[in-house]
Amino acid sequence: MSSIARGWVPALLFIAAFTVVGGFTGGLGRPLFVLGCVAVAAFAWRSGIASHFQACLVLFSFAPFVRRIVDAGAGYDELGLMLVGPLIALLVPAVELRRLLDPKAPLDDRFGPLMLVGACILYAGVLSLLQGKMNDAASGLIKWFSPILYAGVLAMRANRDEILEASVSAFCVILPITGLYGILQYVDPQAWDRYWMEFAPILSIGQPVPYGVRVFSTMNSPASFASFTVVGLLLVAFLRSGWLSLLVALPSILALLLSLYRTAWLAMAISLMFCLLFAQTRGKAQIIMLALVLAGAVAVTIPPFSDVIGDRLATLGQGSQDGSFQERLQQYSTLWSLPDSSLIGNGFTVTDVGSAGQMPIDGMIIACWMMMGIVAGILCLCGFFWAISGAVIRALLERSRQAVLVGAMAMGGLLQMPLANISAAEAGFLFWSFVVLIPVIDRGRAA
Repeated sequence: MSSIARGWVPALLFIAAFTVVGGFTGGLGRPLFVLGCVAVAAFAWRSGIASHFQACLVLFSFAPFVRRIVDAGAGYDELGLMLVGPLIALLVPAVELRRLLDPKAPLDDRFGPLMLVGACILYAGVLSLLQGKMNDAASGLIKWFSPILYAGVLAMRANRDEILEASVSAFCVILPITGLYGILQYVDPQAWDRYWMEFAPILSIGQPVPYGVRVFSTMNSPASFASFTVVGLLLVAFLRSGWLSLLVALPSILALLLSLYRTAWLAMAISLMFCLLFAQTRGKAQIIMLALVLAGAVAVTIPPFSDVIGDRLATLGQGSQDGSFQERLQQYSTLWSLPDSSLIGNGFTVTDVGSAGQMPIDGMIIACWMMMGIVAGILCLCGFFWAISGAVIRALLERSRQAVLVGAMAMGGLLQMPLANISAAEAGFLFWSFVVLIPVIDRGRAA
């Protein structure tokens, strides 16, 4: 077995084993799963950063699915303890960051965005602690800070092309599974999915009935599933060729459409348009865009899927009349109308958006404003823009297929910022790993 495959294989075997026994483990299965994630990550780390990265991709892709199976047998876990497993797995190689404590070692400017955003995250954590919100502080810090720390490890140890190749290898396994399961979920949601949907405080997952689900597949929400799928499709499409990439992509494309998550659709569109600007990726981008248009045209003619996909596609042309757009504008108005306009911030807050009076948090601008206040929130957003600009500039200078692809994903992240949270948990893992650090690192693995 090659070293490039050692990451996803044990991780997938662990997920498969827990899928079989998880329903019989009861509440004890939750801490056992977290410990298992740490063990898998530690084993993968022994083979290098690429294998560890693969393992984390698999764990983030399937941990919510295993959580639902355990919940169906042991009862709904409001805290979602099992979802902490992949986040702690990110921290396994964090010991490498001790090198930053060496006063003789120069500080690489690639750590600039990480340090700026990290300082703002710590500020939000302190605000939560000062208000006595211990659980919110712990949850927010691990969700926001784990991807930052892991990105620091990637900055010190990763080689861009190796990580991209490892990612493609992992997604060639992940995408067919999540795509096919997503289609099954839409047609006939399984008992554990229906059970979870009845309790989950997520309003955007549809109804737990056949043809009523907004597909979230093996992940925790339509947004998470669609974001992972878009990244996987871009990597496989540009860095693989032939029938393999087509077989991998087909079920994933249909499941992506059934997620009804327009933000991911738009992110993929702007990523492909960015690729059209470069000779190295223009031909492949044109083929992919044509394939996506044909896939969408076919999907809207298949009776079980046509109405829901067609109606959702039609909303892309509504502009300011769209209901979601109006809701987001209302969020800005609500925050600005507060007595202090949320100047200082409220810290990390975990709320049930299904409860009366609770305002949903859509997009990085709203999230940073609410949690960190106007000043620290603007600084945090500057850190994200700093990182995105580094990826785009590297693509413009290098113009290799790998650099252009990561720059394209950076542009996708830029589009998502006003519409989705791209900084926490699995979204933060994708953003910081793919979009920020990899394109500015090409020094080979550190000794």
